[in-house]
Amino acid sequence: MSTPHNRANKGDFAKTVLMPGDPNRAKWIAENFLHDYKLVNDVRGILAYTGYTKNNKLISVMASGMGIPSIAIYSHELFNEYGVENIIRVGTCGTNDTDLDLLDIVVGSVASTDSNYAKGFGINGTLSAGADFSLTRKAVEEIEKKGYRYKVGNILSSDIFYDENGIYSSFEKFGILAVEMEAYGLYLEAMKAKKKALTLLSVTDHFATQKKLTPEERQTGLAKMIEVALELA
Repeated sequence: MSTPHNRANKGDFAKTVLMPGDPNRAKWIAENFLHDYKLVNDVRGILAYTGYTKNNKLISVMASGMGIPSIAIYSHELFNEYGVENIIRVGTCGTNDTDLDLLDIVVGSVASTDSNYAKGFGINGTLSAGADFSLTRKAVEEIEKKGYRYKVGNILSSDIFYDENGIYSSFEKFGILAVEMEAYGLYLEAMKAKKKALTLLSVTDHFATQKKLTPEERQTGLAKMIEVALELA
């Protein structure tokens, strides 16, 4: 069994998949948090691995690529073709929130967007996209147990990375915590497939303080968030 985007066979994926955007980050997660793992996909450079956590839970990690259409393709196939039940996006975000600092965790309970992706489902209106409550609750419990800094709330999944027209600022007035590029598509695909999804984000860019992580820190400095995601498996 395979798809145009995935050479994995049926049964190659665990029921829970961690989904970073960057293929190199997927590889780093497998190498540093899993044992007895194997590569199950590398089509188009989108790496996916399945292995065991330190507590011997079977889990998969797969890159999503950048943007709503990309994560929507991969999550749709995982949910509908490979029997995956839970996808936890582990990504990065930018923020203006002065209560947040670099590498704090943002739990995206709801995703707003400037994208027209939902229109492709033939919906005559606005479909709000939210995370699964049970995963959200468990994530918060685990974050608090570990004593990590975090906030829970509405995030913006934007089609625009170089925001020259202040799109994020217009959403921020309504309490949007942070901006990223994928969660909205993931949540819609999970809702349609009647599966579970959650987005955990690490702050890598703080617009108000002008602080940001280096490319190397973005790839490997997200261990706290990954530890929380693995506990949800």
